[in-house]
Amino acid sequence: MATAQSDTGLRLLMIEQAGCAYCVAFNRDIAPIYAKTPQGEAAPLIHADLRDDMPDGITLASRPFVTPTFILIGPDGTEISRMTGFPGEDFFWPYIAQMIDEAQQSLSDAAVN
Repeated sequence: MATAQSDTGLRLLMIEQAGCAYCVAFNRDIAPIYAKTPQGEAAPLIHADLRDDMPDGITLASRPFVTPTFILIGPDGTEISRMTGFPGEDFFWPYIAQMIDEAQQSLSDAAVN
């Protein structure tokens, strides 16, 4: 599993499982270009299987039960926010961008205080 990390320490964890048609669609249409986008630079994508243990150092607010679930992980390894499902790229990009923007603002505010 990739352990890429951005300058801010944000990561986007994709929870997936075999047989998930929406996971296949995401991995076909979005995953190959994700790293080349501003969102991918701000929060590199990592993958985990729904049935496996979570990657080391990651603490979630609750165990996901739907795939795909996209969880924004902070620099300390804790969940910041999540999006359940993949309703298509027209919804994915603005929602993920908003999640990342809000997290970056929160991290910036915390660094100032």
